[in-house]
Amino acid sequence: MEIFHATIEDAESLLELQRVAYQSEAELHNDFDIPPLTQTLDELKADFEKKTILKVVDNGKLLASGQARLEAGSCHIGRMAVWPELHGKGVGSKLLSSLETVFPEAKRVELFTGEFSASNLAMYKRRGYSEFKTAKLGKTRVVFLERNLKSS
Repeated sequence: MEIFHATIEDAESLLELQRVAYQSEAELHNDFDIPPLTQTLDELKADFEKKTILKVVDNGKLLASGQARLEAGSCHIGRMAVWPELHGKGVGSKLLSSLETVFPEAKRVELFTGEFSASNLAMYKRRGYSEFKTAKLGKTRVVFLERNLKSS
């Protein structure tokens, strides 16, 4: 399993993965209009200009992807997507570890997930994230979590 920077040529594969991976999130929250499911290919391609997008690959097969952007000293992580059959096998955790280090100058990391996403919330809390706010995005209530990074 290796992690690479995705390129715009990966966009179609990333979008397919994202749509499959976020289906369970949509079902959990009964909200099928969440951005990972409604994003167009052109919108994803535009993300390459403002975000760092990583992909996890094993023997040429795409396993997972995620995005990070730096804003006001914080690394904002989003759109983490893992093929459903790989959940619980450490792929998401390895991806998260890489996303957390994309911006060495970041003082903290921030991300969010749906309030009913128990496995996501449990993984983030195990990794030292703590909830700091909730918000409504469309019909879904999301939980924002943060983790301060060690100063070097």
